[in-house]
Amino acid sequence: MAIHNDFGKEAEQLATKWLAENGFCILHRNWRHGSLEIDIVARKEKYLHFIEVKALRGKRRPEESVRKKKFKKLQRAVHEYIFRFPGDGWIRYDILAITVNPGKKPVYFLIEDVFL
Repeated sequence: MAIHNDFGKEAEQLATKWLAENGFCILHRNWRHGSLEIDIVARKEKYLHFIEVKALRGKRRPEESVRKKKFKKLQRAVHEYIFRFPGDGWIRYDILAITVNPGKKPVYFLIEDVFL
């Protein structure tokens, strides 16, 4: 497996742990429909959160790598998810950015209720 794939899996594990520690109930990780994917589906209070996880090493801002094209794919995946699991009226699209620097704790930045 490529190094970037390992880093991506590690980032999603960090994200899952951080979200659970911050009151989110994780429902799905890497939910797929064909070529579409939702990194994390979680519930917190009255909202169903569809979370895109982005992690980078260094001082770059991971959240900036979520572009309109990626967001549109996430929306299509969410529409399919809601079709398959109806009943949740309140949804949010979120981005969890994780900055990882060697020898330091990861820095988390959650952007809730995103719309691009």
